[in-house]
Amino acid sequence: MTDQPVDLDKHRGMAAQKATDLRRALAEVEAHVRELREREADLEHRMMTVPAASWQEAAVKARHLLNLYAASLPAEDTRHRALVSALFDDFARLSGDG
Repeated sequence: MTDQPVDLDKHRGMAAQKATDLRRALAEVEAHVRELREREADLEHRMMTVPAASWQEAAVKARHLLNLYAASLPAEDTRHRALVSALFDDFARLSGDG
């Protein structure tokens, strides 16, 4: 018996190693997605509970909401997508960013 751990991945076939790698990658992606959702929920909670102190802060909230709306639009809804894009351009122009 040895004190060294045995690397079981070396004793598996190539298909089993690939399957293990895929499972590990999927678990990592799911953890990142879960973390992102939690951070987004925290951000949205703060946006709802803390009033904007300026027009720029209100525009940040509006940008977030418009991004959520735009993401839900079907690809063929080019009119609403163009409207959202024009509004983002207006925000940039009026805030001095563009």
